[in-house]
Order: sequence, then C-alpha cells, then structure tokens
Amino acid sequence: MNVEVTPLPGIGVRKDFAIRNGRRVGVVTHRDGQIELIVSKSDDPDACLASLPLDADEAGALANLLGAPQLVAQLTEEHREFAGIHTKQLSIRSGSPFDGRTLGDTTLRTRTGVSVVAVMRAGQVSPSPTPEFTFTAGDVLVAVGTSEGLAAALKILTQG
Repeated sequence: MNVEVTPLPGIGVRKDFAIRNGRRVGVVTHRDGQIELIVSKSDDPDACLASLPLDADEAGALANLLGAPQLVAQLTEEHREFAGIHTKQLSIRSGSPFDGRTLGDTTLRTRTGVSVVAVMRAGQVSPSPTPEFTFTAGDVLVAVGTSEGLAAALKILTQG
C-alpha cells in the first residue's frame, strides 16, 4: 500500500492512500496538533468529501480498532501450521482490575500458559512487553495460547 505524504503549508501534513473505489482515505495532522480523518471525492482526489476531527484519544482508539485486527490476522496466519495455537485480542477495559497495573501482576503466563506478544496503545505497537509493562484502559493485548488458556486470560483481565 502506497501512502502519500503531502506537506500542507501553513496547515500541517496530509497522509493518505487510494482505496479500491478510487477515493483516498487519510489523516491531516495540523501544526497545532489537531487531527482530521479525511475521505476524498471519487472524481477529485484533492477535494474532501468528508472530514472528521479527532482528539488524540479518539485517534488512538481508531488506530487500535484498525491495527490490532491486522496484527492478530498476521499472527493467526503464521500459526496456522501449529494445531491448538490461537491468537486473540484481549482488551484492558475501564474498571479492569489491571488498569494501571503491570503485565507481571496478571501472572497470565503462569496461570494460563498464554503469552502476551504485543500491546496496542493509541495506534502504537509495543512488541514483546516485559513484566514491568503497565496497562491502561483501552490497551489491546495480542495474546497467543490455547483456546482454554485464552478464555481463562480474558476472565482474569476482566475479573481478576
């Protein structure tokens, strides 16, 4: 996928790419830090059909929604040859007993055999988090293990 980066003098930077129907989808990052999700008109890629302003938290949540499934799909494909190994997204939700606590505090690997291979936060991937990695609400964990282990890990993350 070819992402084009276009400086917008006095405004910021536009980063976008073409989708199948000819429209372009992208983000304008303004000099003042404002972020806009944009969609171009199909007949004029320089004309904006829709624009949606996002704050940093909203942009991060959208990035997690889009990025985590891609990472899980890639890992699932790579583990296809290994019977019994599954990859799943697990979320740290507001009110989770592990919001503000570390991966080590969960003792997930010891209790379930599940490994957390990455954490997505605000669109950024933290691969191979250490036991000292501190979770916050909204984090999406990419975990690998058995079906039973993943179910147990989900229960631990939601109930303690």
